[in-house]
Amino acid sequence: MQAFTLLDGLVAPLDRANVDTDAIIPKQFLKSIRRAGFGPYLFDEWRYLDHGEPGMDCAGRPLNPDFFLNKPAYKGAEILLARENFGCGSSREHAPWALEDFGFRAIIAPSFADIFYNNCFKNGLLPIVLAAEIVDGLFQGLSEGYRLRIDLNAQQIITPDGKTIRFDIDGNRKYRLLNGLDDIGLSLQHADKIAAYEIERAKRAPWLFVKQ
Repeated sequence: MQAFTLLDGLVAPLDRANVDTDAIIPKQFLKSIRRAGFGPYLFDEWRYLDHGEPGMDCAGRPLNPDFFLNKPAYKGAEILLARENFGCGSSREHAPWALEDFGFRAIIAPSFADIFYNNCFKNGLLPIVLAAEIVDGLFQGLSEGYRLRIDLNAQQIITPDGKTIRFDIDGNRKYRLLNGLDDIGLSLQHADKIAAYEIERAKRAPWLFVKQ
């Protein structure tokens, strides 16, 4: 998992509340569990004018010219600015997979659905909760090329005019993001102890390790 420390990123605005996970990545794309390759299908029903299916070459699909991610001003955006209850609906982990694969590193919103919020941290995405009035101010201040600087260690967002916005984050989640540790990576920090335990277990119960 990619570590998250400092991010100076272009902001893309999704001015909708209650965006559910089926809108983020429609159900037909859930057949794969590879964790990669979902970026082209992010917000599929909103980005394209046709119906998407797994394995389609999205390069030639007709784009919805009114959808924000299809506008040149937001190409390469790494920060998604959203409204309340982002990521509601089913608990599919494919939603953060698609956002991360598309290129987003952080999402700012007044609130998130709990399971989606937890899944973001497990996949290297930083979901930032800010008061609704602060999010409103960010939406109002958006212009072409608008960028924000996010300092995870300091737990601060710096706006283009130098204003600092502080955000809260659980200490354990912060540590894991700063060090790029998912659940497996966290476990592997104790690889020596795990190996020593397995050696001792083999001595105490050798019959468990006999090859058939």
